[in-house]
Formats: sequence, C-alpha cells, structure tokens
Amino acid sequence: MKKFLSILLIVLLGCNNVFAFSLGSKFSKEEYPDSDNVQPLVKSKITQDTVIEGSIQNNIEVTLDDCIKFALGNNPKIQAAIQDVFASDYRVKQAWSSWFPQFSWQTGYTRIRQLQLSDVFKRNLIYNYYTLGQISVSEMLYDFGVTQNQVTIRKLENEQYKIMLTSTINQVICDVKNSYYNVLYAYEQLRVAEEMVTRYDMFYKQAKAFYTAGTSPKVDLTIAEVNLSNAKLSLIEAQNALMIAMATLNNSMGMPYFNQYTVKDKLRYNPCNLSLNQAIEVAKDSRPDYKLSISKVESARQNLQLTKKSWFPQITIEGQYQIGGKSFTSNYGYNLGGYLNFPTINAMLIRNEIKEARTLYTREIANATSTQNDIYLEIQTAYYNLIEKKNKIPVSTLTVKQAKENYELSFGRYKSGVGNPVELKEAQLQYRDAQLNYYNTLYEYNTARANLEKAIGKNIVENQITINLDPKKVKNDKNAYKKEVKQELKQDLNTQTQDSTINNKKFKKNKERKSYFKLIKEIGA
Repeated sequence: MKKFLSILLIVLLGCNNVFAFSLGSKFSKEEYPDSDNVQPLVKSKITQDTVIEGSIQNNIEVTLDDCIKFALGNNPKIQAAIQDVFASDYRVKQAWSSWFPQFSWQTGYTRIRQLQLSDVFKRNLIYNYYTLGQISVSEMLYDFGVTQNQVTIRKLENEQYKIMLTSTINQVICDVKNSYYNVLYAYEQLRVAEEMVTRYDMFYKQAKAFYTAGTSPKVDLTIAEVNLSNAKLSLIEAQNALMIAMATLNNSMGMPYFNQYTVKDKLRYNPCNLSLNQAIEVAKDSRPDYKLSISKVESARQNLQLTKKSWFPQITIEGQYQIGGKSFTSNYGYNLGGYLNFPTINAMLIRNEIKEARTLYTREIANATSTQNDIYLEIQTAYYNLIEKKNKIPVSTLTVKQAKENYELSFGRYKSGVGNPVELKEAQLQYRDAQLNYYNTLYEYNTARANLEKAIGKNIVENQITINLDPKKVKNDKNAYKKEVKQELKQDLNTQTQDSTINNKKFKKNKERKSYFKLIKEIGA
C-alpha cells in the first residue's frame, strides 16, 4: 500500500507540472520581444557623436516607415503594454490551478501533558509524539463550473489587454506620424526663412547700390537693413522650431538621444477617397476601443454567472500518509477520503452580491453604448477635418501662385527704380505667408489623415490596395500581381468586343495597376 500511495503521489505531481506548461497563450518573441532586446543602449555620457547602438549610424536619412519601426521597438509605452499582456496570461494559468492537486508536507515533535478531568488516574498523562513526515494530497474533482467561469473571465481580461496593446500601438504610430509631419513642416519653415534671408540680403545690396549712386534716399537703405535683421531673427526661430520638432519626434519614438539624422520626405498630398460610411464600417472591425467595450460586457456577464454560483459545493478527494509515533520511525498510517464541501452560506450576502453583479453588467452595456457613440463622433470629427484640409489645399496653392506673381512684379518695379522698399516688403511678406500657409495646410491635412487612421484603427491606403512593407513579400506580391494582370489582359483580348463597357473596364484596371505600382515605388520596392 505504501508503494501504491508513493507512485500515485509522484504521478499526480508530475501531471501537475506537465499540464501547467501547456496552459495559457504561447507568445512569439518576434511579436512580443523582451524589453532588454529592443530598448536602445545609451552611453552614460551623452555627446554630439553619441549613437544608439545596434540601430542606426551617424547622419543617416530616415523615412516615416523607419521612424515607426524605431517606435515599435523602443517606445516604453508599448513595452509596458506588452508586459501587461504577459501578466494577464499568467493570471489565466493561475485560474486553471484549481484543477491541479495540492501538496503539503510537514515534520515535527510534540510533547503532550494531557489534562485529566478525574482523580481516578492519580496523575496527568505525559508522552512524546514524533512525526518524521506527513504528506497530504488533495484534488478537486468538480466545482459545478466555478473554475471554468473564473478561467473565462481571465481569458477575457487577457484579450482586453491585447486590445489595449493594439490601442497603444495605434496611439504611438499616430503620435509618430504627427511628429514626423511636424518635422517636415519645420524643414519647410526653415527653407522659407533661409530664402527670406537670401532675398533680403539681395535687397539690402540693391538698396546700398542705389544709395551709393544717389538714386535713393538713406531711409530705403535703413529699411533694407531692418528687413534683413528681422529675416535673420526669423531664421533663428525656424532653426529652433526644427530642433524642438525633432526632439518631439525622438520622444515619440522612445529614443530621446537619437539626433544624428535627416528626413528624406517632403510634405505632400496623399489622396484619401474614403467615405464616412466606409470609415465607420472599417472601425467596427478594426477600432480597438469598440472591441474592448464588447469584451467588457462579456466579462461582466461571466462575473454575474460566477456570482450566482457562490453557494455551489465542491467535490474533492484527499489522501494523507504519516510516519512517526513514539519515535520518528516507529509506526505509519494513512487515510483516503472523498468529500462534498459546501461553503459557508450567507443568503443576505450572496443575494446582494448577485444584485451588484447584475447592476455592473447593465453598467457595462451602457458604457459600451457610450463608447460606440464617442467613436462615431470621433470618426465624424476626424473625417470632416480631413475634408476641410483637403478642400483648403487648392485654395492655398492658388494663393501661393498669386503672391509669387505679385512679388515678381514688385521686385521688377523696385529693380527698375520705379517701386519703393515698402511695397516690395509687403509683397515679400505676402509671398512668405502664402508659402507658410500652403505648407501648414499640407501639414494639417497629413495630421488629419493620421488622426482619421487612428479613429478607424487602420491605415488608409490609396485605392484600398494593401501593401506589405516587407521587401521580399512586396517583391513577390508585385510579381504575382503582374502575372495576374497579364492573364486578365489575355482573357480580355480573347473575348474582346466593341462594347464600350469592356473598354471602360480595361481603363479602370490599367488605372488601378498604375496606382498600385506607384505605391510600390513609394515604399522602395
């Protein structure tokens, strides 16, 4: 019997360890890397030549995709969200632990002086009790679904943390995009400021030549000097704005010391033909907050079911084996048994706990409705802001053209000696403001596009063609797409008719194909 109990104990403990490793989620290190492997290694002493080891070199050119990759690997908010996912997965395994056997072991010595309630025995009984070892094992066989409800709640929490991780990633990407576009706008501001300094320096030399020749008064020369000084001040402000914009971008990437780089892109207009209804439909499938609100409702429902089972019993079996007695090895004993354990029932407490759980369930339903309404409002706001910025681009472009023509006319009048420096300065300022307004409109359009992408939870791609940024996969997709288009064109040639609808269909296919290869070229495939 002793051998049987020992073998049974070893088997139960072994199964405990084997099954425990198979519970919960299996995470890929590529999908959820350790923070030590993705955080930048920064030297203790920061200099102008300090470089983030293992990621970039000095004075490189980066694109928006590069900045997003840096942020996904280094932003601490993402790393914190990943650790929350790991912790919630461990809580799922903790909930499963109720189905595994519990093991305890103890040893000891006891000296007993027994209290006598009668004088028959003359004196108190004194003896020693030794315990070499006492091993106890208990196993829960069935608890009427309580553990299953607890596991389901933990799994839902794990899914919620994954959804929050997605939301954090979307927010970080949106911040990186906005910061990146701000850097591009700061570069354009700097370029305009440098151009203003060059022009005002030329005007100053022209005014000085006129004054030396005696064809203009000294006040014109003084005005030119003041204009040049103001332009230099604006240049200093533009340089400082660029440094602040780059610092903001570095912070959004989680790499505050990453400053030895330049950006390759320029502010440009990327068309977006997404309708409001399409944006709402995409958000239902992709918006993390929408999924999170639904998951919280299900968690509250599971918690209500769990609360209703507070008075349910448990069916357990227990076994115990002891060695001891008058000496540590003088005797042994064991016991085996099965039990139906009812918890201590407080009807008043359980009744009100159920009412509380039902109220919380109703609250989560209301919160989910409120979240969906807020998402709808956010999408509407982002969409209409995007439409506004999109409609302002042609107007700002026309304004730049008109201001440039006015400036060229004023400069021609001043160069020929007909105009005056006040008129020229006003034309120059109008041209500068028109340029800055144009670049600001492009910046606002791109940020509005990024905010709309965050609102719907998905990137917006022109013509709704999804592009994979992996160069190998992009190349394979491109070749596959070429073959597919060739096959379609051959079929069209074989079945060609004079019907105009077929010609329109071909035109649309060729247009879509050109747009696709244009996007492929933009990402460097």
